[in-house]
Amino acid sequence: MVAVSTPRFTEREYLALEGVAEVRHEFVQGDIVAMSGAEPEHNQIAQNVRFELESQVRARGCRVAGSDQRVVAEAVGEYFYPDVVMTCSEPRYVEPSPRSLANPELIVEVLSPSTEARDRGAKWLAYQTITSLQDYLLISTKRRQIEHYSRVEEGWLLRKVEEGVVRLREGLELAVDDVYRLVELVPFP
Repeated sequence: MVAVSTPRFTEREYLALEGVAEVRHEFVQGDIVAMSGAEPEHNQIAQNVRFELESQVRARGCRVAGSDQRVVAEAVGEYFYPDVVMTCSEPRYVEPSPRSLANPELIVEVLSPSTEARDRGAKWLAYQTITSLQDYLLISTKRRQIEHYSRVEEGWLLRKVEEGVVRLREGLELAVDDVYRLVELVPFP
């Protein structure tokens, strides 16, 4: 049996493709990955998180964006479209168009069967290289659970929250009930 290697792409090739593509792509460890549509539960959770964050940070000058905001992990040259991203400092964007946010402080990924392994693996490794990142949330669509990675002096601290409140930097809070409002959980097959 002969092993066939997957074609690898350069950052420049990815950016050229993304500049003319009709659908969004992420660039992960040399692979170009098309972003597909999401299930209603996924979309509702992302919308709930964005609403809750925006309602808390509106007066602070923080910026909260949805899945159309591309993020770059400059240290490794990888690009992603998180479900929700936030920065409270002056945003730093990197060309080319569409511009990529280089200094997110919070990234949220809503897990789905097709993205969970990548969200927990390659993307999380890349996200850890973003020095501005303080909080990373993985939100389940199969059970009420939010995994909260927060940057600490020694690295990252993981808290799994199923009830109550997730406490983020800047005094922000996400109540689990609010995150899952109007969501009917459907276990993965």
